[in-house]
Amino acid sequence: MKKIINTDNAPAPIGPYNQAILSGNTLYISGQIPMDPKTGTLIEGDIKKETEQSMENLKAILTAAEMSFDHVVKSTIFLKDMHQFSKVNDVYGTYFDAETAPARETVEVANLPKFVNVEISMLAVK
Repeated sequence: MKKIINTDNAPAPIGPYNQAILSGNTLYISGQIPMDPKTGTLIEGDIKKETEQSMENLKAILTAAEMSFDHVVKSTIFLKDMHQFSKVNDVYGTYFDAETAPARETVEVANLPKFVNVEISMLAVK
């Protein structure tokens, strides 16, 4: 059985999908881009701020599912430019304890929704 997780504290989906699905004890979070959920404005021009907004959107969805970053077991980071990896990694790392950080891959892609520079998805388990 699956439970739909949606919150006004993260951007509304821009297509036929939900912010997250809880199936059993596993939360599947859709990729989050650097969009301010209150204004619908994209955060642009500073990859660190863009990453922070994406992470805050993920945090809001985790909270809506009564979870936290401690529950995250897997992340995927999509970057438009791998040369930005160290800056993204710096921000991403502030949300996790190094000893218990989740598994992760980071891939460079040609384009992302709304042509943003970063998108992050996660899996979390209660």
